[in-house]
Amino acid sequence: MNEFEWRRQLRELRAPVAPPHDLWARIDAALEPAAPATRAHSRPGWLLAASFAGLSLLAVGLSLRQDQLVEPPGTTVASSRAPWKPDDPRLAGAAIELDAARLEIRQALEQAPHSPALQRLLSRTRQQQMRLRQLDQQAG
Repeated sequence: MNEFEWRRQLRELRAPVAPPHDLWARIDAALEPAAPATRAHSRPGWLLAASFAGLSLLAVGLSLRQDQLVEPPGTTVASSRAPWKPDDPRLAGAAIELDAARLEIRQALEQAPHSPALQRLLSRTRQQQMRLRQLDQQAG
């Protein structure tokens, strides 16, 4: 089979095809018995309301937990603690970069204190700083 035959077959596929019988009658018949069953299942609206309330409480709890992990918004960059300097000179550059990143993220959090992305970045930066301190203790 060559390319011209493939193209001819593709053109034939574009032609409209009429179904052998009316499809709407079968669709209506199939939907009609399901309608009363659907209404019967929608009666316990309290279950939906309870689910929504539970999810709302979960979301509020998670947001409060996340706020506890982030430094208070009233804390200014100037009042931050002095940068940590590792004993191992190989780790000094990473400590400086992580401290600068932490300060920049805190400045951005002063502009947008409820930004989840900035809060995740600050948390990740702190984890990296803790890991760097562990490496310094192991090296020293």
